[in-house]
Amino acid sequence: MHAELYTDGVDEITVGGSIVRVDLVTLSPTERDANNAPRRVLCQRLIFSVEAFANSVDVMQNALQGLVDAGVVRRNQPRTPPGSSPTTLSAERGPTTPTTPPRSPNVSSNFR
Repeated sequence: MHAELYTDGVDEITVGGSIVRVDLVTLSPTERDANNAPRRVLCQRLIFSVEAFANSVDVMQNALQGLVDAGVVRRNQPRTPPGSSPTTLSAERGPTTPTTPPRSPNVSSNFR
C-alpha cells in the first residue's frame, strides 16, 4: 500500500532557480486565528523541477476541467483589477454588477 496524504490546500509556491517548492497546508484541529477559524499549518512540502511542476499543473488543469464538465465544480468569474469597475455586459439587460455569495471561512483559499 502507498502512503496517502491529505491537504486542505496550497499555502505558498516558491520558485528558486530550476526548483519549485509547493507548501501544502492543513487546518489545525487545535490552533485558531484571530477570527476563531482553524489556523492553516504546514503539513508537507512538494519539491519539483520546473519541468515536472509545469507538467503537474497541466495534469491538474485537465482534472479540474473534468470536474467542471461534470458539474462538480463551478468556476468563479475572474477577479477585477483594483481601480476598475466589476461590470459585465448582458445582451438583454445592459451592464450588471456580479454578486458573489458569502463563503464559509473554512473554505480552501485555492477555490476562492
